[in-house]
Amino acid sequence: NMASPVEYTIGGVKVHFPCKAYPSQLAMMNSIMRGLNYGQHCLLESPTGSGKSLALLCSALGWQQAQMDRSQSNKHVGDSKKSEPPRPCPCECHRAAAQPAVVDLTESPCKETAQPSHTASEHMPLPGESQTKSQSLASRLSEKVQASLDPDCDKDEDFRPDRKRNRTSEYKSHKRQRTQQGVIFIDDEPELDSETSGPQSWKTASTHQGAGLSSSSSDPVCCSSSEPCSRCPCASAKDNLKSKDKDKDGNKKIPSTRTHKQITQIAHELKRTVYSGVHMTILSSRDHTCVNPDVAPHFNRNERCKDLLQAKDGRSCRFYHGVQKMRDQHTLQWVHGLREAWDIEDLVSLGKRLRACSYYAARELMQDASIIFCPYNYLLDPIIRESMEIDLEGQILVLDEAHNIEDCARESASYTLELSGLQMTKDELDGMVHSNIRRSKHESLRNFCYALINWIQESQALLSERGFESACKVWSGKDILTVFHSLGVTFDTFSLRQQNLASVLEKEERVGLVNGKEDMVQVPIISASTTTVLKNLFMVLDFLYRDSCGFAEDYRIALQRSYAWTNQVPPDLPDAQGFLVRPHHRHRQNARVKKEVLTLSFWCLNPAVAFSDLSGSVRSIVLTSGTLSPMGSFSSELGVKFTIQLEANHVINKSQVWVGTVGAGPQGRKLCATFQHSETFAFQDEVGDLLLHVCRVMAKGVLCFLPSYKMLDKLKDRWVNTGLWEKLDQEKTVITEPRGGGKGDFDELLQMYYDAIKTCEGRDGALLIAVCRGKVSEGLDFTDDNARAVVTIGIPFPNIKDLQVELKMKYNDQHCKSRGLLPGHRWYEIQAYRALNQALGRCIRHRNDWGALILVDDRYKNNPNKYIAGLSKWVRQLVQHHNTFSNAMQSLEAFTK
Repeated sequence: NMASPVEYTIGGVKVHFPCKAYPSQLAMMNSIMRGLNYGQHCLLESPTGSGKSLALLCSALGWQQAQMDRSQSNKHVGDSKKSEPPRPCPCECHRAAAQPAVVDLTESPCKETAQPSHTASEHMPLPGESQTKSQSLASRLSEKVQASLDPDCDKDEDFRPDRKRNRTSEYKSHKRQRTQQGVIFIDDEPELDSETSGPQSWKTASTHQGAGLSSSSSDPVCCSSSEPCSRCPCASAKDNLKSKDKDKDGNKKIPSTRTHKQITQIAHELKRTVYSGVHMTILSSRDHTCVNPDVAPHFNRNERCKDLLQAKDGRSCRFYHGVQKMRDQHTLQWVHGLREAWDIEDLVSLGKRLRACSYYAARELMQDASIIFCPYNYLLDPIIRESMEIDLEGQILVLDEAHNIEDCARESASYTLELSGLQMTKDELDGMVHSNIRRSKHESLRNFCYALINWIQESQALLSERGFESACKVWSGKDILTVFHSLGVTFDTFSLRQQNLASVLEKEERVGLVNGKEDMVQVPIISASTTTVLKNLFMVLDFLYRDSCGFAEDYRIALQRSYAWTNQVPPDLPDAQGFLVRPHHRHRQNARVKKEVLTLSFWCLNPAVAFSDLSGSVRSIVLTSGTLSPMGSFSSELGVKFTIQLEANHVINKSQVWVGTVGAGPQGRKLCATFQHSETFAFQDEVGDLLLHVCRVMAKGVLCFLPSYKMLDKLKDRWVNTGLWEKLDQEKTVITEPRGGGKGDFDELLQMYYDAIKTCEGRDGALLIAVCRGKVSEGLDFTDDNARAVVTIGIPFPNIKDLQVELKMKYNDQHCKSRGLLPGHRWYEIQAYRALNQALGRCIRHRNDWGALILVDDRYKNNPNKYIAGLSKWVRQLVQHHNTFSNAMQSLEAFTK
């Protein structure tokens, strides 16, 4: 429905909303405004499907707009403006935006039931706010764009390098002054872009200021049934919005992060708002944005890109040299026509058309963006943050789909490397020393690697057996610093080596011989893979030594020995006469070789270590997800006080969802999916039978979530043997989530699932058997018929035998009294509830959706205070326990009818 726009006044700020907001959206916007006005941090749970993305976008951008207006009214009149007429937004839903209904929520902050009172009302100006009646937002935004086109206007920027960029003159960036906060939206999907550091000439330690909004929202906005998935580009759009660096009006950027598909969806949401023309950018990896046909098809794009930019073999990247064609917001909007929110695909296809690099264009567009979209780890990972030149000082950071933020923060400050990788690094540094290239610096780096390798090899004697064919030894961070001290690695020698690494990576030319003639040649530098190893090792050491080794207690260092099977083609062997003889073909292929693998892991057990880099400098962090319950752990784990907290209600009626716990199967056997029970054939057969019944009752799409891939393999083997798999397959097309595999294979399977539901030829829809914490559970779109039921088997606790899980639990027990951390066993349970809530959230994706949530395990009914309490508020309120399986099925059948 093309609803008419409404203007709300929330916390003294005008917010233009494309339609009448749901109570949950008003509650969210009210909380966000309080956070932004007073510089406080917000923790907001709003169910998937309740229009979270739109509420985030409109409130953050509305606040940013108000800041810009205030700074503009404080400037003297008479700034030069281009004489282009203001351009109102052309789309349907904004056409009526000139006279929106006006609702003031400043005096009576919305309760969940607040309805817009359609009366205009004056609001008390915020400190410093001008009281002049403002022109329409569309024309203000348009003037802002005009002003930014004016070459005489000096622009101020949030992202301001500390030291001059040594770029060619065409890349000169204006110095800008900074005034107000901006927003960053962030997405939840970590993108593992090990590179992110461009050609060295781009490296700057920047101190720009802006608001960061990192969002990976996966909810549809109000009035819309589409839902952003957590891996989509719409998230990036969100980012864009928020990350507008301060431009000439001094507005700050909003950094925001999301995945590819999410960003597409958030761009779609942004287009529906009055703020659709806001300057934005989407930061993403070369995997998504490289358009050079010599690089893009290869798996090691980062290395290939860097080698081309260093012109290692004499060729450079012609696309990189074309980047100026699309590197500023004005050209993008007014020359190339990307005037409304765009997504990565739009930028990439423009890059292909113009033969210009969309990866570096997106990075350059940060300069003038009001909102920046990116995955969380771009903000959390110190290496990526530095290479992307992201400075969060004074920004607004919106982390959407942030239920995984604790894990992501711990991983950002951790590093694991194999001994073989360390040896290759040492060999390459050795080569540099022998070639006499920046010799003393490479030598000190090489000696560090030597010392580490020798220590690892000597320490093998200390390993103790742990399970089948694996052994380990664990040190605390404090112990490891003592060990390193004995290897000659101290804070001082480490700092020196950090400087050495920075200087050996700098570009330098010197006179050399080319084809017998003297010419200027590039000094060779170490490869991208060696750089990555050294940067990560130094990142971990930097945390260990920081603040008088204050974080050392938060680390555990594990040396582990395991075995890996590799397919090794035997070498061609010389016979007695010295001729090479190829072994017989059949024997050649299957030589499986067992190889010992040694890994050294630096595990950070405290997410506050990486998070402290963000929380110290930003204005406000807005952390949201459909799945934050239980909310208690966020403050203690992240070391941040969330003064504003909200658990919003769902936008659907109770009649649209069936939530039931089932503790016994069709044969009356009790179902408790603990490790001991799930190993038995009785349990496996009962679960299979239960699933068959659900598939008969529920039409179209059914999702079934299991706690682990291990259980998935066990159940499938058993069901294939008993013939149950065939029975399931007669009811619905059965698809299982693949354990690894490429994105292409996964997308193909999903398409099969969707197609089976659309066509229903001979069978009624499809059954997708997936794993909690897998790809399917994290934000894919299963709207309407794509998921009429979600069945969860058991409670997805992490693997208790995993060494890292064990260490984290002990760590929490050690510090629960002193730092208010949750005790280890409670932390462990919360990991399970979050994964469970995330899976349950796949089903209801918009206001008119309906579906059933079937929680299979007898622990829910036997111990509800423990297990039901961990569910999201909206699920918790609807749970019913069924005494027998047949009662549950009758109730379910009545519900679907």
